[in-house]
Amino acid sequence: MHLRTRRHSGMILQLAVLLWCSHGAIGKDSCDGPLVSNLPQSSFRSSSQLSNSHGPGFAKVNRRDGAGGWAPVESNKYQWLEVDLGERTEITAVATQGRYGSSDWVSSFLLMFSDTGCNWKQYRQEDNIRAFTGNSNADSVVQFKLQQPVFARFLRLLPLDWNPNGRIGLRLEAYGCPYKSDVARFDGSSCLLYRFSPNPTSSQTAKDTISLKFKTLQNSGTLIHTEGQDDHTITLELHKGKLLLHLRKDKSVSPGPESHMVVSLGSLLDDQHWHHVAIERFSGHLNFTVDKSSQQIQVPAELSPSEINKISYGGVQCHGSQRVMSRRNFHGCLENLLWNDVNVIDLAKQQQQVFITGNVTFTCAEPVSVPVTFAGAQSFLQLPGAAQQQRDGGGVAVAVVGVAISLQFRTWNRAGLLLTFDLQQQAGSLWLYLSEARVRLQIHKAGRYTILVDVTAGFGLNDGQWHSVDLTARRGHLTITVDKEEDSTAHASPSFPVVSGNNLFFGGCPDSENNQECRNPFNVFQGCMRHIHVDNNAVDLIKVQQMLIGNYSDLQIDMCGIIDRCSPSHCEHGGRCTQSWSTFHCNCSNTGYSGATCHSSVYEKSCEAYKHQGNTSGLYYIDVDGSGPIKSQLIYCNMTDKTWLVIQHNNTELTKLKASSGINQHLAYFNYSADAEQLWAIITQAEHCEQEVLYHCRKSLLLNTPDGSPFTWWVGRTDEPQTYWGGAVPGSQQCGCGLQGNCIDSDHYCNCDADRKEWATDSGLLTHKENLPVRWVVVGDLQRPGSEAAYKVGPLKCHGDKNFWNAAFFNKETSYLHFPTFHGELSADISFLFKTTAASGVFLENLGIKDFIRVELSSPTEVVFSFDVGNGPFEVRVETGDVALNDDRWHRVRAERNVKEASLRVDAFPNATQKAPADGHIHLQLNSQLFVGGTASRMKGFLGCIRSLQLNGRTLDLEERAKITPGVRPGCPGHCSSYGELCQNQGRCVEMYNGFSCDCGLSAYAGPFCQRGYLDVKYKLQNSRDAEVFRTSVRNLANGQLHRVSIRRLSETVSVQIDQHEREDFNLTSDAEFNAIKSVVLGKVHESGELDPEIARLNSQGFSGCLSVVQFNSVAPLKAALLYPNTSPVIVIGSLVESTCGSSSPANPYPAETIHSLSGVIAVVIFVILCALAIMARFLYRRKETFHTQEPQGIKPEADSPEYPFHSEPNSQNILSENQKEYFI
Repeated sequence: MHLRTRRHSGMILQLAVLLWCSHGAIGKDSCDGPLVSNLPQSSFRSSSQLSNSHGPGFAKVNRRDGAGGWAPVESNKYQWLEVDLGERTEITAVATQGRYGSSDWVSSFLLMFSDTGCNWKQYRQEDNIRAFTGNSNADSVVQFKLQQPVFARFLRLLPLDWNPNGRIGLRLEAYGCPYKSDVARFDGSSCLLYRFSPNPTSSQTAKDTISLKFKTLQNSGTLIHTEGQDDHTITLELHKGKLLLHLRKDKSVSPGPESHMVVSLGSLLDDQHWHHVAIERFSGHLNFTVDKSSQQIQVPAELSPSEINKISYGGVQCHGSQRVMSRRNFHGCLENLLWNDVNVIDLAKQQQQVFITGNVTFTCAEPVSVPVTFAGAQSFLQLPGAAQQQRDGGGVAVAVVGVAISLQFRTWNRAGLLLTFDLQQQAGSLWLYLSEARVRLQIHKAGRYTILVDVTAGFGLNDGQWHSVDLTARRGHLTITVDKEEDSTAHASPSFPVVSGNNLFFGGCPDSENNQECRNPFNVFQGCMRHIHVDNNAVDLIKVQQMLIGNYSDLQIDMCGIIDRCSPSHCEHGGRCTQSWSTFHCNCSNTGYSGATCHSSVYEKSCEAYKHQGNTSGLYYIDVDGSGPIKSQLIYCNMTDKTWLVIQHNNTELTKLKASSGINQHLAYFNYSADAEQLWAIITQAEHCEQEVLYHCRKSLLLNTPDGSPFTWWVGRTDEPQTYWGGAVPGSQQCGCGLQGNCIDSDHYCNCDADRKEWATDSGLLTHKENLPVRWVVVGDLQRPGSEAAYKVGPLKCHGDKNFWNAAFFNKETSYLHFPTFHGELSADISFLFKTTAASGVFLENLGIKDFIRVELSSPTEVVFSFDVGNGPFEVRVETGDVALNDDRWHRVRAERNVKEASLRVDAFPNATQKAPADGHIHLQLNSQLFVGGTASRMKGFLGCIRSLQLNGRTLDLEERAKITPGVRPGCPGHCSSYGELCQNQGRCVEMYNGFSCDCGLSAYAGPFCQRGYLDVKYKLQNSRDAEVFRTSVRNLANGQLHRVSIRRLSETVSVQIDQHEREDFNLTSDAEFNAIKSVVLGKVHESGELDPEIARLNSQGFSGCLSVVQFNSVAPLKAALLYPNTSPVIVIGSLVESTCGSSSPANPYPAETIHSLSGVIAVVIFVILCALAIMARFLYRRKETFHTQEPQGIKPEADSPEYPFHSEPNSQNILSENQKEYFI
């Protein structure tokens, strides 16, 4: 051979080998080969055929044999085409085509599958969609790739719709690959035991996996039981059709919650179809999977399984143990039992390491069970009654003395007709039906509504489980029994024979005006039935399907179409799921969430949001992430100029410590009223957070500055020790005085580090959010004689909401902000505020290949929420009528879409809702970027401001993205147009970058909205701390009437009573005493240099009104000024004029005898009483010495004596003298 020829031949051979290898590699992983085209005609069956040339054997895609495909005799919904693939096969796709050369095709159909040719199961897309879209002509091939492969031998296709100008015509193909498996059958008393080899490395790995498939008709039984060291066990149990995974750590029969953990997954698994189960164990976690549902379990350390040394399948008695969760062994088939990579069934066949107990066979012989589904209002099953069927071969009637009918049913509905028939000799009618989830039997007299028999049995029968009902009537005795239990049996003694007439009707009645034999005054039955027996004879439902026995309508024979819409549950945030045959309902009571699936929070996300609804200080539920996973929390909101959020913990009091032998450290944990996840979300969202820490000391070092190791430290959010104190910066190992350079010893950075015998204090605010809150504190220097210390950690306080004011201004129609794809497949909520002067524009849009979601202003009076999840475009609209939305004011939009409905709300207008289609697509699949303020096409862009945009509880940072985007500016001024009305009582709205404030300078009122017209009592006992404000609940004191106010303090308790209202008690948190009182001031304070800003603002206006019967402890300053102007230590600034003001007030319980008036100011102590509206009280105290209490000395002076100076006895309870005179200023 020529060299060149041989070279070319070698290259061709190498290429062929490469192609063959490539094909083999691809073929190994691919599973898309044709399955139907090479089957013989005997593998095809159908409900009927139009002719021999229209038979099912000709239904092969792209074939023209016979008449070009299958066509039934009649075109109706009871026709079907079936294919036998010869063995269990993995099916990944199906394709359909109309009948060649005709106008016959199927436009939609159902797909069923089975292992045995009976007990069919319907394939559902997204667990919801029943129907597949078919052909629109006779020639094109439409192929569908199945989302999840099907493992079955038989396929059946049921046409639903077809060409209205033709008839049903079909050619079919399926794609997939062979499926091989190892199967074992257990009879309810057998099991397999797999023992690991003695090699210690054979069973212990970093990741362990147990997987299998099972099928059964029994609703309970143990599938897997593992045992390891230290009595740790894992048990997988089928219980009432659900799989329960048990984790235990001891041998107790009734383990407690600390030693037993149960996880439930799956439902209706006793349907005689294969179900896949996998359990993965790794790093303290378990992944539990049943079919398409998965759950990750965080296993507590005490329950974490140790090394597993044996596994039993099908039961637990293989272990020789009686401590079991369920004593029922598994009855059914198991397939592909895998422990990691070990095939247990294969080992069992080889009798290696696997011990067999009882009768285990390696085939899956299945019992025959033919269920029937009653799916709709027109469903019924008609069978011959005793008058028709009890005849012998010679046509001689057999005497019938009663009735015996039994059946099994399963349903979610609480009511529905099970059976009805007329009695012979026109004696009446019998109804057996469900009522309030109980079986009830009634017999009515013919032609009347007289009830002759009425009995009930059973309860809770709408749980989706199979329940049996037996009805027997013989010679004056009638019995109904539910589930073969004596406790669920009812009896009656009718005085007439109970014998069925011509027909028995199950589930409902024929919808015919001429039907006089069947009447149903109750609900129709929706559910499944099986094992129907009439007079002890089993009813062959296949013959019913073939119209050989009885009659039926709208039934699905040889399948049970029940589905569990609550497993997995679409109810979120702890909502309780209940269901009927066709839908489910979420009970959101006491969850804090609302909507069809309990998705949207009913609470606001911050105190700032509550404040801008006009709310005042108080306790509010805060849901930081809205519809996200973080729970809501009851939190105190202090509505001042800054909106403070206050979170308490379990130890806000001053804790005193003394030296103690054997104790080197004191450890204090702080449990907050919010959990860690809530705290971190609140701190992250806030603009500023702070927490006060205080350390009193005497010979007790704090941080041991400058060079020593700290004796005291605290731990915050990061779980790392922090060695700085309040007022300093992280990592500095300093206190506030060290940062400011004013410590009592300049050689140290903390006052306490001077180690003096006198008491010293280090206090200040921790403000670095990344370290807050303080979770625990370690105090170390306590072991030395004479060491004393006291510490205090205040509540966490935060103000501001970075998300609430996060805004962007769009000034071009072609501008937009883009963000990552929005993921809200099953639930999506969108909320934001907008303001504009434009007539229309798109707020946001996200696109997919076919799906999309969009919110837009379609006109000045209409907002539209539109989307498509595969069922076609869907719109929800809110019209605002005469109210224009382009008025340059803020308007709030909230849109939500879930599997049940879509809703849209604008401001306070009524909520608009649209129900989702019953059997449509439910997954929203998007893949483009999210466009905010515009669209991908740069058309219909939005002009104006968008603020506080949140998607599924997550706030998008519009400002940060706007900084780098042309045509968009961060922030959006102009809040007063929307919120200015919150400023009341002549308060003036002042614009701010993030929000607004109310200027109350021209108002007699105070507060964040100039609305405070009630009494404030302020105490300030330490210069280093803010004043403590106690606000009474009594409102509207500026009504021109005289009000009596009593303010008393006993230790840390302050009591305030106004008029006849109930006394209010408040607690002081300061530990300092109220000593060295200098003066009391009534009215305006002229020496106001030390007043805090709020009091100084009010003081600038002075007090306009009347003061009467003023008494401070034993001192009556107003009385002294009026009666003893020359001898009393009272200074009057301004004129003093008598007046009758307030004398006729009905609020005053003490009638005045003599009235005087002062239009000036009387100065006497650092106790200031000021009013924003009527009376505002402030007590200013100066701290004299920490941890020292000075008892008042001397003799109590007489109240009327001007010679005695003022004193500050705090507990003085002096009352008015007998001469109850009132003196007014």
